[in-house]
Amino acid sequence: MSSTADPLAPLGALPGVNDAVDSVRKAVDRVYGHRVMRRRSSEVTAEAALRGARASAALDGADWELEEVRRRTDFGVEGEPRTVGAALRVTAESGQLLDVWRQSPLRVLARLHLVAAGGVTEEERVGRPRLAGEPVEDALLEAAPPSADEVSARLEGLAQLVVGGSSAPALVLAAVVHGELRVLRPFGSYNGLVARAAERVVLVGSGLDPKSICPAEVGHAEQGREAYVRALNAYAAGTPEGMAEWIAYCGRSVELGVRESTAVCEALQRGAA
Repeated sequence: MSSTADPLAPLGALPGVNDAVDSVRKAVDRVYGHRVMRRRSSEVTAEAALRGARASAALDGADWELEEVRRRTDFGVEGEPRTVGAALRVTAESGQLLDVWRQSPLRVLARLHLVAAGGVTEEERVGRPRLAGEPVEDALLEAAPPSADEVSARLEGLAQLVVGGSSAPALVLAAVVHGELRVLRPFGSYNGLVARAAERVVLVGSGLDPKSICPAEVGHAEQGREAYVRALNAYAAGTPEGMAEWIAYCGRSVELGVRESTAVCEALQRGAA
């Protein structure tokens, strides 16, 4: 992280980023203007949360049909059910942490990881960044995770950025928070779920999506794991081109989330949901 007053400001000037920001803003405005949102927004919010959680779990290898997620209750067992349960818990918890995020983002990240792990506290590694020598469970990214010392320094920089504020658009901040956490892999497990939940917190807390009806997780999953990894690798490269590619990718994900919630609005209007 840069030590300048606003290290994210230059990102908004990268080629294609302004177009992505404008496109996302227009898409979000359209779904917020849907007539269903005037009287049934809470239903859209709940459905967006469910679909976002399902999509986030899919990116971590538990690609269940939406109706399967809706009907199942056995999320305490190992394997895919545990991943889906963790995604549901983290998505629900993220909506309760907006005020804390603005003051202490590291506390929020620790809380999200604890919630993802199901409150299992007997393992000391749960709810805190990993220490030197501790392993990382991550089947998505092949590159070795950064060292614990680098993680600590970059997390501190990220926290300062969030608390200090930025003039950069919400999409840019959300993309950086998501990309930084996903590449750093600060925890021993569930880093993907935590990173995508943090992106959700930024999008909601920034005012871009105050009712949390534009699940970017849906867009990430719809674009596919290969595209997700490719975009993350572009972010990790740290070049202007790579950063622009990642931000544009995140913008497409938000727009696909908007499309999903627009379909929900249309179904509610027809009485089909």
